[in-house]
Amino acid sequence: MTTSRSVDLVRLRGHRRRWAAGAAAALGLTLAGGVLPAHAAPDGYGASGPVTAAAPAASGTSAGADLAAARRPQPALRVRTVVSGLDHPWDIAFLPSKAMLFTERARGRISWRSAGGRRKTVVDRPAGLWVSGETGLMSIAVAGDFKRTRIFWTCQGGTKRNGQHDVRVVRWRLRPAGSGAKRLGAIVPKLPASSGRHGGCRLEFGRAGALYIGTGDAAQSGNPQNKKSGGGKVLRVKRASGKGWPSNPFDRAGDPMKRRVFTYGHRNVQGLGMRPDGRMWSAEHGPDRDDEVNLLRSGGNYGWDPGPGYDESVPMTDYSLPGRQVKARWSSGVPTLAVSGATWLTGKRWQGYQGRLVVAALKNSSLRLMRFKGKYFKGAVNPAALDQTYGRLRTPVVGPHHALFLTTDNGGGRDRILKVTPR
Repeated sequence: MTTSRSVDLVRLRGHRRRWAAGAAAALGLTLAGGVLPAHAAPDGYGASGPVTAAAPAASGTSAGADLAAARRPQPALRVRTVVSGLDHPWDIAFLPSKAMLFTERARGRISWRSAGGRRKTVVDRPAGLWVSGETGLMSIAVAGDFKRTRIFWTCQGGTKRNGQHDVRVVRWRLRPAGSGAKRLGAIVPKLPASSGRHGGCRLEFGRAGALYIGTGDAAQSGNPQNKKSGGGKVLRVKRASGKGWPSNPFDRAGDPMKRRVFTYGHRNVQGLGMRPDGRMWSAEHGPDRDDEVNLLRSGGNYGWDPGPGYDESVPMTDYSLPGRQVKARWSSGVPTLAVSGATWLTGKRWQGYQGRLVVAALKNSSLRLMRFKGKYFKGAVNPAALDQTYGRLRTPVVGPHHALFLTTDNGGGRDRILKVTPR
């Protein structure tokens, strides 16, 4: 049933879109006409105006440090294949031994690879796994105390006893030398699922061992703004029990899913990366425009509300919603890149790339190294060595000796894990 409120909301959004288009035309903000928007990034890479407005001028040593970082040389990159013959490898996690665990979404497989290159299958099509569309065996994470506990986590599609589906976070214990793993149970079940579209799902550890879970909205209009739904959220939980983190913004709510919510109003979170300063950032798919990179703020509403009827013409950050919405720190504009995994690049060996946010792109088949000064976007580099070279790129992960590891996402057994280092 369509209510007068929903009709008024659709009209309001239509007026906002027409106003924005008219304002852009009046100001001449069109690349086709040869006019570069004043808010464009220093390297000309697409960004939205209010999101990427220039940072206030710094002074003293902070300005000098930022200038020195900007002037460091940007090294050429060496790319080599370390694993091949894969099918949609979704994520990588490194162990204290420098071995890696990695997932393959459609095959439903977790594999172990030693630092020397030996490979073993740890888990193959575990019971209850559901694979459909974008959903399957997705993210994997290892905690800092793995050497003692041998515990790791996955986010994956699941089949419930009644035959319906969900997305869930599962806890595992790895057997010695990657010879297998014991499933310890789902710590966060019942994340929404539909056809497999917008299944998320990214895991990342934050401060004090909190586990962050980036989810998709399952292409269902009610999920992103409903705090009792786990869809279209970044959740923050205790890693053993899956219960909400004690300092979460809704930690006193009666509903257990609401107690897990850290941020809401997301469309399809694909990447999470904790900056060395302890703040968590996300990368997120837009519809036909406006992929986003967001700085996550406890309790923040990031403004996605595709209702009624899953209307994807609404803005990614809809300021007509009640309350206050959080602006993206970077937005692709048109077209989207289909941004995916994200990580912060660390280590002096990276020279001018040190401290940048590395974001993989699926549709655009490239890698972006984004520079932020505090929360302000200052430009991005698209390295030629990874531009349209290996097809769709899914997940970047910093591994041993600060090397960057990167998964491709092309399917058909043609995928790889790449190792990227400065020359």
